[in-house]
Amino acid sequence: MDRNEKENENMIEAILFYTPRWLWKSWEGGKIHALMMDLDVGVCSEIEKKQKKKLMIDYLWENLRYHNWWAYKYYFCELLSLINVIGQMFLMNRFFDGAFLMFGFEVIAFINSDQEDRIDPMIQIFPRMTKCTFYKFGVSGDMEKHDAMCILPLNVVNEKIYIFLWFWFIILAILTFFTVIYRIIIIFSPRMRVYLLRMRYRLVRKDAIDLIVRRSKMGDWFLFYMLGENVDSVIFRDVLQELANKLARHNFHHIPGFKGEIQEA
Repeated sequence: MDRNEKENENMIEAILFYTPRWLWKSWEGGKIHALMMDLDVGVCSEIEKKQKKKLMIDYLWENLRYHNWWAYKYYFCELLSLINVIGQMFLMNRFFDGAFLMFGFEVIAFINSDQEDRIDPMIQIFPRMTKCTFYKFGVSGDMEKHDAMCILPLNVVNEKIYIFLWFWFIILAILTFFTVIYRIIIIFSPRMRVYLLRMRYRLVRKDAIDLIVRRSKMGDWFLFYMLGENVDSVIFRDVLQELANKLARHNFHHIPGFKGEIQEA
């Protein structure tokens, strides 16, 4: 692989790493930021706070059960990130003519081996010394060839960079894999969604969370979870409680022990 091919491959890798983020930013469309309405700090007048909470509740109520596709796009970006990391390792392996996939394991084995039996894999991939051939004009005016040994100090830096990249790719692949498994469990397990909301938002009544998850879909749960991470906890508690009350009133019931403070217009 010549230098131009390597530069092109590095550019492709950079673009591929950025693609999942770019896709999600395009698909998300600023929904979370728009729904936050500066309620992440909770420092505003009571009248303004009630108005903003009512707007958020109205949106959640009117668009309940319509967020699945939005959430699946996010999950797709996470799956794409996993495919991307694994694909990057194979691209890097091609870049190093098949020496990258096992590079980290070989370095670990080298560190743990005896001094007499050590074969440094880093030197094999990034040689620190090589033979150089120089051509120059001699005294007679003819071209003369000179062979010498050249030191490549930049390869000392390169080997450390790619050792770090190898371990970084492995860590990213493992974490992203477990994230994808976690998402699959969330998609197929309403009980897990209830449990996560209860653990994350302890200020919200358990029966309110049960009702919300039971009457909504997975995409709604994902939106609730994302909003809860970006909105003041007390404000978000009121939002979920009032949403649960609206769901209960829709079924001619009411959650005991809570009186909604936000009145409909």
